Formats: sequence, structure tokens, C-alpha cells
Amino acid sequence: MKRSNPGTEKPVEERREPGLDRRSTPKAEKSIKVMLIDDHPIVRDGYARLLDNTPDIQVVAQASDGETGCEIYPASRPDVLILDLSMPGIGGLETLRRIRAKDPSARVLVFTMHDSETLILRAMEAGAAGYLTKQSGIGQMVAAVRAVAQGKLFIDPKYVPDLIRQRIKPADPLLTLSPREFQLFQLLAEGHSVNEIAEILSISPKTVGVHHTNIMKKLDVQNSAQLARLAIRHGIIQA
Repeated sequence: MKRSNPGTEKPVEERREPGLDRRSTPKAEKSIKVMLIDDHPIVRDGYARLLDNTPDIQVVAQASDGETGCEIYPASRPDVLILDLSMPGIGGLETLRRIRAKDPSARVLVFTMHDSETLILRAMEAGAAGYLTKQSGIGQMVAAVRAVAQGKLFIDPKYVPDLIRQRIKPADPLLTLSPREFQLFQLLAEGHSVNEIAEILSISPKTVGVHHTNIMKKLDVQNSAQLARLAIRHGIIQA
């Protein structure tokens, strides 16, 4: 057998495409195949190693943004997609919608720093099968992955009472927004301009302007500062 010269062999990192990291660890055929989409490489790599050390879980692909994740998802064929919400570009919720639109059977576990009830409800409406915050330990992450892989719904138990109350008697004005309006609301609250939002979402500035007007009316806010304060109060963005 011909052996390559170790001195001339390039490191794996130099062959990676931007935003993409595919890894494969030999495991049993019945292992749960997981894909991670998160823009923080330290967080992503750390959880990938921890999950790969679990006997029945195998991380088969990673991506650092939603666009790349949408591109590689079909070829990766994960049993569970672990998805962050706060990412540059189209963001986590839009990534979730696009993947679910292409693959309605996709099982997505949202894994984010946000513990907002509004975001939990929005993620569930978009098709997420689980919601976990980054304050959770690896044991809870593994339990969530296994539950979602089995087709079960997994939400951190501490949020369930508040979610039930929201459903029975909605008190959150953000729930009046359509999914598209909520997406624009997030981008506006983060400080993006109309033209930037149009480019991110591949829609016209005029369409963004119409949505912007409707959002301001529905939320009864008069300017961008009030809109941003509302987003901070509801845990959509951080101050």
C-alpha cells in the first residue's frame, strides 16, 4: 500500500470551505446523526466534541451560518439539526423555515442563549421540535437530542407553565406579528437599514418598507428607539 509523506500532507483545516465543517467519527450504524449550525466556533466545536463522545450520537456536519447550513443540509441528512437563533445573515428562524420547507420531516432542536417566551413560541410555530438554552448542561443537551430524534417534543420544563399561560391568554404584542413581520422586527431591532434587510432577505426595499409600517402600527411604536426597547424588554435582543 502506498503511503503519503506526512511532511507534504496539508492539515484538514486548510481544505475546509468557508462556513462549512464536515466531520465523521466511526460509530455504530444506529447512532443519531447530528448537524450543528452556530456562528460561534468555540461553542460549536465544544458541543460537537461532547456529543461525539456520546456512544449513540455522531456529529456529521457543521456550519457557521444559515445560508451554508441550508446548502449542506440535504447532503448531510442528519437525524437532528441543532440550530442557533442569533446568527449573521438570514438568522436562525429563517434558516429553520427554509429547511422545514424543503424537508417537512426535519427534526430541529433550537439551541440558543435566548430564553424569551416569544422566541420559543415563534420557533415552535416555525417547526422546531425542541428548544434549549445555552445555560443547559451537556446531560440535558443529550436528552434533548435523543428525544427529538425519536420524534418527541422537548422544551426545557421551566418554560412550560409560562408558555401555557401565553397560549391561554396572550399578553405579548409581538405575537400579533406574522412570521415575516417578526423576522423584520428582529432585523430592525438589531439596527439594520431597510436596504440591508432587503439584501439579507432577497426582497425589495419597497416590500421591507410596507412591512416596517405595518410592524410599527401593530406594536404601537413611533420610532426605531421604541422598537429596539420593546425587543430588549421581550428578550429578543440584548442591550
